Amino acid sequence: MVGGTEGPGAAGDGAERDEDAVSLFVERFAAEMTEAGMQRMASRVFAALLADDDGSMTSAELGRQLRISPAAVSGAVTYLTQVSMVGRERDPGSRRDRYRLHNEIWYATFASRDQVLTRWERTLREGARSLGEDTPAGARLVETAEFFTFLQAELLGILDRWRESRKAPE
Repeated sequence: MVGGTEGPGAAGDGAERDEDAVSLFVERFAAEMTEAGMQRMASRVFAALLADDDGSMTSAELGRQLRISPAAVSGAVTYLTQVSMVGRERDPGSRRDRYRLHNEIWYATFASRDQVLTRWERTLREGARSLGEDTPAGARLVETAEFFTFLQAELLGILDRWRESRKAPE
């Protein structure tokens, strides 16, 4: 059992979960996220939560599954909560914290990137003015700022279309 839930068919089919396959997936997906720039331990914790049927685990469960220390779990969930990928809640009737994936995790993650792109664009435009927009470096900063403006508009459209596709009857 992972995170106190039954296997991949936790919807009631009683299927057993192949723990080796789960571990292999967690480590593989974590490696992909680390390669893309996320902290290694945060990647592992996120992947473990993603692979858990209810998307939530306690610190102890994460530590056991990933074979990591409580300090490593703490550092990873601190990062994941700061970037709004994971929330912290109290286990009912307990003093233990439970870490849970947010609903619509990918939507929320990419939507928050919009704020980052806005800040980057603003800083790049200020930098271009400081360097002189007609200088090679200034022109490069202007082009990068324009790219982020374009990317933001496209990202917002993509996120809107995603939301609509989730509402559409199948």
